[in-house]
Amino acid sequence: MKLCNILVDGAVRLAVVTERGVVDAAAAGLSMREVIAGADRAPLEAIAADPSLPVAAEPVYANVVDPVGKLVCIGLNYRQHAINTNMPIPKYPVLFSKFADALVPSGAAVELPAWEDSYDYEAELVIVMGREAWGVSREEAKACVFGYTCGNDLSCRDAQMRSGQWLIGKTMPGFGPCGPCIVTADEFDPDEPHAIRSYVNNEKRQDSDITDMIFPVAEIVSYSSRYVHLSPGDLIFTGTPSGVALEGGENKYGWLRAGDEVEIRIDGIGSLRNRLI
Repeated sequence: MKLCNILVDGAVRLAVVTERGVVDAAAAGLSMREVIAGADRAPLEAIAADPSLPVAAEPVYANVVDPVGKLVCIGLNYRQHAINTNMPIPKYPVLFSKFADALVPSGAAVELPAWEDSYDYEAELVIVMGREAWGVSREEAKACVFGYTCGNDLSCRDAQMRSGQWLIGKTMPGFGPCGPCIVTADEFDPDEPHAIRSYVNNEKRQDSDITDMIFPVAEIVSYSSRYVHLSPGDLIFTGTPSGVALEGGENKYGWLRAGDEVEIRIDGIGSLRNRLI
């Protein structure tokens, strides 16, 4: 099942993504948080199967989780990306975080502050936690996942590389776009091939597959849960493949600029789009 949050008259509503389009699921009386926490999905399945219900002509997306929980991120999780950025291949997942106001939905404009200029994109698969996880094993980890969505770990490289702590280059407001929808874990297997790509102004920049991750989803969740008490609705960005602007001494693509549109596509999930201002 594909679910999303949309704005209707200023209010956040749960919606179901069907083959016909996005259907407002307000009649089910459920929020995304309640579904993530284990509410019965039968009313949503009935809504998805009802061809008489109208679809939203131009849905305005809200954050995939509301309120926002923890935003955990994994760095250097694709081998070629680490090599291209002259970073050592990690022996353990590299964890950092973003603050809650970094999360924005598909379609939201993201402001690039004028006092920096080394802005970069990062296409990422994002894990949506469905159960509490604290010290879980790899064998237990995937059962704690509710679903998956698309993410863009926007980065300010000069600030990121200023010290060993990446936080200031990663957590500016709006620097964690996610969405537009969450695909539930029963319909998306992260251990099976799914293409992951990014585009800037419709020009393809990254082209890889999520199975190329150094640390797979089960290991990411298990390792993260040893140090972060993960809760339902928390998001884990799982790292980006090669092809970002940072790679290469000549900076082949150039940094992002106001007016650019960045699109992240993951097969089986959808397309996340954000314009930079």
